[in-house]
Amino acid sequence: MLRSLSSVGPDQAGHVAQRIRHVWDASGSATADYLLRRTRKAFEAGDLEAALEHATALVDHAPDFSQGWAERARIYYMSDLYGPALGDLEQVLSLNPQHFDAIMGLAILLEEIGKAKDAYEAYLQVKAIHPHQAGLTEALQRLEPQARGQEL
Repeated sequence: MLRSLSSVGPDQAGHVAQRIRHVWDASGSATADYLLRRTRKAFEAGDLEAALEHATALVDHAPDFSQGWAERARIYYMSDLYGPALGDLEQVLSLNPQHFDAIMGLAILLEEIGKAKDAYEAYLQVKAIHPHQAGLTEALQRLEPQARGQEL
């Protein structure tokens, strides 16, 4: 599916990406699946504290489940805890180097902390995997002058 994601048109890319995310959500553990649902439910309700507790329980219970780390990174990011978010994104990518959502999150975070060149490189990695990721083209256009310099 990942191979096809890089070659399908924009009309099909969203569907293929959702199928990939569905596979990534399958932990193989009823407890991990339950904790993932609780994490997302708390996050959607705006209860970041409860979401963080559930996500932490999830990564403790299933440290090899990349989605647990990805969810906790998102919660840390939304809580303006960029250091822990970066650490969790690194963990996601060590478990699943093709996790285009985690790479996109990393790029966004790097851009926010002023690391334009690194962010641009991360966005290029996303483009190689999921060229139709929402916001990607705009981000690349925005950062290209900073990352590659401007012609005189």
